[in-house]
Amino acid sequence: MMEVRVLRLDHRRVRDARITTHVCLTARALGASGVFLSGDHDKKLMGNVQDVVKRWGGNFQVEYCKKWGNLLEEWKDKGGEIVHLTMYGEQVQDVTPQIRSSPRDKLVVVGGSRVPSKVYQEADWNVSVTTQPHSEVSALAIFLHMLYDGKELDLEFENGDMKVIPSARGKNVVMKNKTEKNNLDEKVTGDD
Repeated sequence: MMEVRVLRLDHRRVRDARITTHVCLTARALGASGVFLSGDHDKKLMGNVQDVVKRWGGNFQVEYCKKWGNLLEEWKDKGGEIVHLTMYGEQVQDVTPQIRSSPRDKLVVVGGSRVPSKVYQEADWNVSVTTQPHSEVSALAIFLHMLYDGKELDLEFENGDMKVIPSARGKNVVMKNKTEKNNLDEKVTGDD
C-alpha cells in the first residue's frame, strides 16, 4: 500500500506555529502517515502533535528535517514520488487520477514563505489546487481527499484514549473506560 508523508517547508517557530500545526493535524486526519518539518526545529509543536496522536490514536509521526533538499533526493532514491502543492501546476482534478494510479510512496510538499525552484524541478507533479492564493492547509486537505478518493473519511485510529461518536446533536466522546456526553441543546440553553 502506498505511504503518504508530507514535507512542510520553511516553518518559522513564532510566525507559523498555528498553520504548521494545522498542516500536521490535517495530514494525520486525512490519511498521511507523517510530516517532515523543515525550517525552525520546533520541539514544542512536534510534542503537541505527538500528544494529539497519543490521545486520539494512530501511528502518525512528526520528524524534523534540517536539509529538505537531501530528503527529496533520498525519497526519490528509495523509489518514491514527489507531489508539490502549488498555485502554478497542473490542476488537481486533472492530475490526481494519474498520481493515485501509481503505487509508489508519495511525499507531498507544502510551502512556506517562498518555495525554492529546486522543489518545482524535483517534483514528479506540481499540482495546482486552484490557481488562486489560499492556504497550504486547504490545498493539502483537498489533495488528500482526492488522492484517497474519499476513503480517508472512514479511517479508524487505533490505540487512542479518545474517540468521537458522531451524533446529530451534542458531543459524544468516548474515553478509555469512560463516556463524556455534552448535549448541544443543553449548552445553548445554559443548562449544564
